Amino acid sequence: MSGPLMSSRAEGRNATAEPAWVRRTLIAVALLFLALFLFVPLATVFFEALKKGWEVYLAALVEDDARSAIWLTLIAAAISVPLNLVFGVAAAWCIAKFEFRGKSLLLTLIDLPFSVSPVIAGLIFVLVFGLQGWFGEALRDHDLKVIFAVPGIVLATVFITFPFVARELIPLMQAQGREQEEAAVVLGASGWQVFRRVTLPNIKWALLYGVILCNARAMGEFGAVSVVSGHIRGQTNTMPLHIEILYNEYQFAAAFAVSSLLAGLALVTLGLKYLVERRVKAQLSSARQDDTH
Repeated sequence: MSGPLMSSRAEGRNATAEPAWVRRTLIAVALLFLALFLFVPLATVFFEALKKGWEVYLAALVEDDARSAIWLTLIAAAISVPLNLVFGVAAAWCIAKFEFRGKSLLLTLIDLPFSVSPVIAGLIFVLVFGLQGWFGEALRDHDLKVIFAVPGIVLATVFITFPFVARELIPLMQAQGREQEEAAVVLGASGWQVFRRVTLPNIKWALLYGVILCNARAMGEFGAVSVVSGHIRGQTNTMPLHIEILYNEYQFAAAFAVSSLLAGLALVTLGLKYLVERRVKAQLSSARQDDTH
């Protein structure tokens, strides 16, 4: 029995094993693709940004419109990320810990920004809050401005980024189950104590991972923000919009300088994402092993 069994296992390994030249070819193709579509463009951004020297580079970053765009980008991210953090934790808690009617609908709505074009999302806000929109007259009567102003940019950013935190937390919290929270309740812990001492320590790495992704998307969002901003220089232009304007005006050195700043933030985000992702995978694997036992 052991002979045929070992023979079948060996045949199975041989059937799934690829020749060395196939593996090397696939690796080479993957590396070539990354070089052409990732490394070369990224290197080009920094090369073009610094081609005329550090003085031109720094002058492009400290220019008034550039500083305004950087500041507005940071404001939009600073507001939208905490809001999405609260929403993501609340949505993940409801979906993972409770059974209720409309649960599948809530999951579908959370994924809505992934399926709707950002430009369409921006148009929706214009139709709702614009001067000719549903609430346009009421906003005008109270001297409130949403579209072509900071509130509209924040709303568009929140809409585009709100799935990221929830989508990172939901699988982990579902894998962890409800046993620890139920045990804490039986021992007399309040709802806040259960969340602070049981749930939050178990989800902290996934939560941080979702926040990193959310922040990266918030700073780099173009389509929805472009529709609601009005492209007012020095007022409603974020960094991606400012880069577009500079490039269209043939100010290539300045455009690449601001682009390099945005790319640098993306690289920092990527590094943090890699470190946290390892923690999240280890935590999720541990939760699944505990669930099987």
